[in-house]
Amino acid sequence: MEWNNELQAFAYPCPCGDLFQITKDELKLGEEIARCPSCSLYITVIYNIEDFSGENSKTSIGPSKQQPVAVA
Repeated sequence: MEWNNELQAFAYPCPCGDLFQITKDELKLGEEIARCPSCSLYITVIYNIEDFSGENSKTSIGPSKQQPVAVA
């Protein structure tokens, strides 16, 4: 599968002439099925979940940015 900027999804040619599609968000949620929007066919996507879960964890892990508060 290859990333398609126009669809904002990974896509792969379907025998019907359309494209199987699956988004990054679907992959992050653990979805493994890419569906064709024009017919009833679907394919199972094999991927490494760490490739997608690591994107958010790098930004969410780290020291929290605390603001000083004046107390009277």
